[in-house]
Parts: sequence; C-alpha cells; structure tokens
Amino acid sequence: MSILNILEYPDPRLRHVARPAQSVGERERRLAEDMLETMYQAPGIGLAATQVGEDIRLFVMDLSEDHSEPMVFFNPELSGHEGSQTYEEGCLSVPEHTAEVKRAATVFVRALDIDGQPFELQAEGLQAVCIQHEVDHLDGKLFIDYLSPLRRRMIDKKLRKRKAAMREHAAV
Repeated sequence: MSILNILEYPDPRLRHVARPAQSVGERERRLAEDMLETMYQAPGIGLAATQVGEDIRLFVMDLSEDHSEPMVFFNPELSGHEGSQTYEEGCLSVPEHTAEVKRAATVFVRALDIDGQPFELQAEGLQAVCIQHEVDHLDGKLFIDYLSPLRRRMIDKKLRKRKAAMREHAAV
C-alpha cells in the first residue's frame, strides 16, 4: 500500500466533479486501500478520491478510533435525507481550519463496496455528516462553500499565504 498526496485548497482539482467508476477491479480496490492508509496516516475520518487527484466517484471513511471499521463507497448516491444538524467540520484539504456546517441529520446512501457489491445504508450523526462531506468532494464542493463570503475569503487568504510560504521554504 502507498501513502498518497492529499491536495490542498486552493488546488483547482478539488473543484472537479468525479466520474462514476466503470467497474471495481484490482486497480480500484488498490486505490481504495491506499486511500484508507493515507486517511489513517493524515489522520482523518474520511477521504474522497478527488482529494488525491483521482477522477473516480470513490470515498473511504472510518469513524472508529482503532481503525477497525473501514468503509468504501464506489459511486455513492444520496437517495434521501431527514432533519438537520450542525457539526464542526474540518477537512484534510483545508488544513488548520474548521467551521460549523448545517447538514441533514440522517441520510440514505446507495453505493458499491470494495468488492463491487451494492449496499444501502441509513446514516445518522457524525456518519451522516462524513458521508455528505465526502459526496460534496466528489461533486467539487468543499465545506468552506457553506460559509459566509467573508469567512470564506479569510480562510482563502490564509491558505494561499500558507501555500506560498511552503513553496518559498521548499525553494530554500
């Protein structure tokens, strides 16, 4: 398995809408396993393929503290939602920033697992938030898109400065 590079905002590839997986074969399974390893190492609880520069509708997540409950979602489709909740979200592609985001409290999702088998899931609480966050990534959307324009501009400015400082440091 390999650790993949996680794209950081404002990388334009994060705004790309991912294409559906045509099949779930060895390459796709290996990508999912690499994404899980990358997510654990980061550390995070979810990671979408677009965050590692891959053009495929795939995300992984594991909400357990001991990394014992990995889940793989190929071609996820939200088929319904109920209620609302506000949750403090962060993102591996938007480092050092969190914000409260209002999302559905319960979501219903259909997807293919790591073996290409279809499954359905009713998710609530943090699991529902994570699924919605990762599906947003596959649609080219970031959690900061839910923020006020002023807050979004502040984060944008800080992250652009951070990226410039990192490039300058790397050039030294």
